[in-house]
Amino acid sequence: MNKLRLLSFALVMLFVSGMQAQESEAEEQKPKQEGHENNNKFKQLYKTFATPNQYRTGAGAPGEAYYQNQADYKMDIVLDDKNTRLDGEAEVTYHNNSPDELEYLWVQLDQNVRKKDAPTADRNPSGMRPVATPQRFVDEHMEEPFDGGFNIVGLTHNGDKLNYIINQTMLRIDLEEPLEPGESFEFEMKWWYNINNHITDRARSGYEHFPKDGNNAYVIAQFFPRMAVYNDVEGWQNMQFWGSGEFALPFGNYEVDITVPADHIMEATGELQNRDEVYTKEMMRRYEQAKKSYDEPVIVRTQAEAEEAEKSFSNKTKTWKYKADMVRDFGFSTSRKFILDMMATDVMGKDVMAVSLYPKEGNPLWEEWSTKAVASTLKSYSKQTFQYPYHKAVSVHARNQGMEYPMICWNYGRPDEDGTYSDRTKFGMISVIIHEIGHNFFPMIVNSDERQWGWMDEGLNTFSQYLAEQEFGEKYPEAIGSLEQYPSRRGIPSKIVPYMRGNQKYIAPIMSNPENVYQLGNNAYGKPATALNILRETVMGHELFDHAYKTFAHRWMFKHPTPEDFFRTMEDASAVDLDWFWRGWFYTTQNVDMGIKEVQKLYITDNATKEGKEFLERYGADPEEIDAVYVVKEDSEDFDESLKGKSVLENSPTIKEYVMDNFSEEERAKLKDPKYFYQVTFEKPGGIPMPLIVEFTYADGSTEMKRYPVQLWRMNDEVATKAIATTKEITKIVVDPDLETADVDVSNNTWPKEETTNKFEEFKENLGN
Repeated sequence: MNKLRLLSFALVMLFVSGMQAQESEAEEQKPKQEGHENNNKFKQLYKTFATPNQYRTGAGAPGEAYYQNQADYKMDIVLDDKNTRLDGEAEVTYHNNSPDELEYLWVQLDQNVRKKDAPTADRNPSGMRPVATPQRFVDEHMEEPFDGGFNIVGLTHNGDKLNYIINQTMLRIDLEEPLEPGESFEFEMKWWYNINNHITDRARSGYEHFPKDGNNAYVIAQFFPRMAVYNDVEGWQNMQFWGSGEFALPFGNYEVDITVPADHIMEATGELQNRDEVYTKEMMRRYEQAKKSYDEPVIVRTQAEAEEAEKSFSNKTKTWKYKADMVRDFGFSTSRKFILDMMATDVMGKDVMAVSLYPKEGNPLWEEWSTKAVASTLKSYSKQTFQYPYHKAVSVHARNQGMEYPMICWNYGRPDEDGTYSDRTKFGMISVIIHEIGHNFFPMIVNSDERQWGWMDEGLNTFSQYLAEQEFGEKYPEAIGSLEQYPSRRGIPSKIVPYMRGNQKYIAPIMSNPENVYQLGNNAYGKPATALNILRETVMGHELFDHAYKTFAHRWMFKHPTPEDFFRTMEDASAVDLDWFWRGWFYTTQNVDMGIKEVQKLYITDNATKEGKEFLERYGADPEEIDAVYVVKEDSEDFDESLKGKSVLENSPTIKEYVMDNFSEEERAKLKDPKYFYQVTFEKPGGIPMPLIVEFTYADGSTEMKRYPVQLWRMNDEVATKAIATTKEITKIVVDPDLETADVDVSNNTWPKEETTNKFEEFKENLGN
């Protein structure tokens, strides 16, 4: 062992023994301190997560005893267009696949939020706004409330009346005998309700009236009493429907007959069983043509035919028969005004029909882009998750709507009366179609509890929407014109910054019930989508993220996952510890803020420095007896201008001697000979730890990107120091140069500090233009 190695060994021993001695002395002199729990941002989420069990494993997969109940429906529905009323009757078979006896059944009556005396209207404080649109003012202060809600006129079992009680939007059926595990219960129900105008009451379902031609266009959902979910997590999910929290529904098989005026055109969840009875011969011919068209939609019912039908107001009726297996809900849309187009789509080797239904008011925009957006979405989402399992996906045009059901959805985006439209209208329409069609995957198949965890369907779907929008822009460059990429509204990190740095009084963690947040769009859509985008791009990388995301989708398709199932699967399938990420992004309202606190230029010398000698003496070593190498700060009294511009071997004969003694000529040729040393202290004022992305610019104009793992913050949540040795002089350092992390304050991100407008400031300015 040579002299320097002996000295290094001695210094280490002195350091250890000195520290031990100081700690012992400190214990005797300092007052006793209180201990604390583990507050480290990287601690595991064991206390937060539920204990794994036979139903849900610690890996995030369904357990060996996982179960889910099933509800099957046979329904006859009659839509009265003249009186805007819906009547229904149904046979319901409820299958108890749980290990529990069920003393009663809970049924959802979501239409009851529109009862005249529903408490929903008074759930929020309602002061007078300083400014309001005329429509909103009339709606809130002058209009008589609409009297909607279900009217239950029959609830029987084998002809005998059932005992039941209605609590706002929930109906409890009291069983004479408990429903045993493995048994089924059949009952019949009849009901009716007045259909609401969804334009005036801004509802998810209802009709739009067109004064010019006197017609209505219906988008109908939540139109029947629906079974609630019973599961291993909380028993019955019978939380009241207040409007924001959406739906928790079991899967089942549906047979639905819908009777409407004979001149109506309809689309619905499920496969149409009597197409040849409700289509004209010409429509059937075009339909067969559409089954072979993979590039351009085929118009099955033309605008001219729809305009002619608008005049008829037939007194006759037609019954459309649909059948759907393994769906969690049912929706339909009908009007004599509708144009219909279709296009076959190859989705991973399977033909799926992409369909659009729209009045003439949607053209020319809808004829051009709706069905193409449907087809592109099915392909993109299937690539991200699993092959789309159903035979069709339908986009229906409805003013001010954006709502989803299995195989069918309603979407906004209406041109001006003269047929012209802005880019904002076009991209708004395409984006909402992508989003609502995407809901077929989340939550219509990966069936999360929307009533409790709004982000699990909206956030996951908005993230997948972002990827699908970018793919749409690549497939259809003519749609985005001169833009470099599709102008996604959500998912890009910089766009969530204003929300995350906003007033904490009006921000809630993502892991909040959707009824209890101020900004649902940011909370359940924007922030989780951005978090997952950052997780994919910055934390995990595409390969690890995509595999884990697809694993989650496959594990939970046609099942009921919880947030923990998602969190656990993403870690289980990737070998990436993400508890710190879930805690910061999903369980808190903290934000990201990282920057540069200090940059020191350092030099290496054999000359003893004041700071170096104090360091040695602190641990009992005599600087005069140790052959050491010293670090000099440029702003210290020990700094000598002669140290500048020289390599480390020139400034330190001791290091040069060590290299010559311990490395062969070949090994020495591979060693760096740095001339420049820096000590950079990074700071983290924000609460969320994130990987540190740093761009270094050198004097010769070249740049280098360095990515430090998030674990850099594990020992100190406020600052982290890195020593950097380089052969080139650093002239600039920038943290997060491409705005990848949603950093809420970039004023501390650059060294030397810049006063010029940065990328984020430019982005903000562009928002105002």
